[in-house]
Amino acid sequence: MLGLLRKRLPRMTGHFRSNVWDPVLIISQIVSMQCQFYLILGIWNYFMNTFGNFDSSLDKVFTETDLDVLETSGRLNVIAFLLNSLTSALALWFIVQRTKLCLDFSVTAHLFHFLACVIYNGNVPSTLPWWIINVISIALMTVTGEFLCMRTEMKAIPLSMGPKADL
Repeated sequence: MLGLLRKRLPRMTGHFRSNVWDPVLIISQIVSMQCQFYLILGIWNYFMNTFGNFDSSLDKVFTETDLDVLETSGRLNVIAFLLNSLTSALALWFIVQRTKLCLDFSVTAHLFHFLACVIYNGNVPSTLPWWIINVISIALMTVTGEFLCMRTEMKAIPLSMGPKADL
């Protein structure tokens, strides 16, 4: 059993962070990000639709016509998508924890959302607002996630366990 653990644990030989290819970790992070993406988007949509006295349905998440910025319900759905980007950035900070990987996971979450929209509607989204909102959502999620992860990565690393000396 101990031999198996030694093979699974990365060796830290002079590198700050080990870069071991771990497909199980990557797949579990993708699944976690996608689950939180839809869970939080559903919660935001529910609150926005309750606030505006509109009905809640899956169409609000997957249909491109429900993102019409000329209608009140469409504007509330756009706000829900943008708020979802901010909360997904927090999830990037908790789940991924790497500045370099924020763009990858943001694009992956939105790529799976695109595929889900294609499957749900039976065609590729063709309205300009849908594409603009998703590109803005990717950018907002990436930049905010990178900011949060970078602040964590830039924290000082204590080098000794003894008391701190003031010079």
